Amino acid sequence: MRFSGHFMLLSVAVTLPGGLVAQDRPPIIDMHMHANSVSLDAAGVPLSLPCHPMPCPPSPPGQARTAEELLDLTLEAMDRRNIVLGFLSHRQLDNVYRWVNAAPDRFIASAGVPDPDLIDLGDLRREYEAGRLGGLGEIGVQYAGIAADDPRLEPFYALAEEFDVPVLIHHNGTAGPSAQFRISLGHPEQLEEVLIRHPRLRLFMENSGFPHLGEAIALLYRYPQVYGDLSTATWVYPRAMFHTYLKGLIDAGLGKRLMFGSDQMQWPEVIDDAIEGIESAPFLSGAQKRDIFYNNAARFLRLSQEQIAAHHGN
Repeated sequence: MRFSGHFMLLSVAVTLPGGLVAQDRPPIIDMHMHANSVSLDAAGVPLSLPCHPMPCPPSPPGQARTAEELLDLTLEAMDRRNIVLGFLSHRQLDNVYRWVNAAPDRFIASAGVPDPDLIDLGDLRREYEAGRLGGLGEIGVQYAGIAADDPRLEPFYALAEEFDVPVLIHHNGTAGPSAQFRISLGHPEQLEEVLIRHPRLRLFMENSGFPHLGEAIALLYRYPQVYGDLSTATWVYPRAMFHTYLKGLIDAGLGKRLMFGSDQMQWPEVIDDAIEGIESAPFLSGAQKRDIFYNNAARFLRLSQEQIAAHHGN
């Protein structure tokens, strides 16, 4: 596993209101985080939270007004909820490295891929060779109208397989604003040929393929190296709909293949909402929640027993 200096162990003890210590909370691994900038509207106000379906009820603007506030508020939420590790990406690696340098023991640095034609593969290889990156993705090419099995992505999958780094892909039926986005490009079955060509690829799908439940189950059954995150779906969709989808995955016996993610983008306040989306699921046992919040990601990332013990304060 090649996480180098950008993947270090974390042991924090942050005092919270009422005397609670953050490390008293069980640890969480957040498998979907972004080192974003902050977008403002024409009046200079941060954008409000997205939601589905539209029309959405009014929501307040985001709390973070600058990139610095976004980093600070994200780290505050991580401290408060004992998020010991975050899988962090952005299309601009300078943003990722700025966050890693500000908190070098908190993140796995990963390279975002919004469009393969915009990425210099040679430059990307040098970043892996230097040990500055520990992941690939979010691969967000669905926003650009590009299929997951497009030949232009082949060298990226091969690179991730060569360096044995986990790969996050936006591969589902919903997305933010994009004129090029197509629902048809988010069917989980379209990942099958990729997995056949790259059998050692450790791939995880955003939102576990939501809302394509049957196809997601089939893919996860057939290819045990594939996991799913539960990220934006925890807070952007009606909670009942998310719970219905999650219960379908659990009823299919896939509780050991699901990982927590916040996908906080420019809204660090959703980290609490994302956690609550899992904690409030009445059909999940305590053991299943711990699997989703930590154990499954620890297995997927191949953490050592020493790393796991340190995350638990042992």
